[in-house]
Amino acid sequence: MWFWSADSVEQELFDLYAPALQSLGVNFNDEQLQDTLEAASYGLEDAFRSAIVYMLWLEENLKPIYPTAILIDALANQWRTKYWKPEYLELEQLLSRGKRWWRAAVDKWGYDERNQLVADIFYDHGQEFIKFRNGKEILVDTAYKWGWERVADYASPFSENNWSLGSINARES
Repeated sequence: MWFWSADSVEQELFDLYAPALQSLGVNFNDEQLQDTLEAASYGLEDAFRSAIVYMLWLEENLKPIYPTAILIDALANQWRTKYWKPEYLELEQLLSRGKRWWRAAVDKWGYDERNQLVADIFYDHGQEFIKFRNGKEILVDTAYKWGWERVADYASPFSENNWSLGSINARES
């Protein structure tokens, strides 16, 4: 699916808006959507924003939402919106699971401990990872499954535990 180079404007825009679109239910594994994305580079940001605004409006008005189809239409027909607000990307319902985890880590560990353990939350080929300051990385989904204590132990620079992991669930730099 990754048809844009890592340092392209298209990939940067995708990385910015994909978490919100996924939170709304867009399936980026859909073959038709992938074909449409591959063909679309002009008006990409407008289409992403328009699709988000429209889906939020549908949600607010209790209308049926077909997220992937809406994004395909927005891309194919180069939708534009005048109703976009940058703060939409900070709406709780549009946050990625990683951003939700990041915010919850303050409640569980406290601000200082979270910042001492966690270096970054990032996407790599459609999967969201947590990068710890000890050099280890873990999928956000795995962090949720493990729970706060096990993740803190894994992230600790002093941990002697060496959790048995598959390369998909965690990796070390």
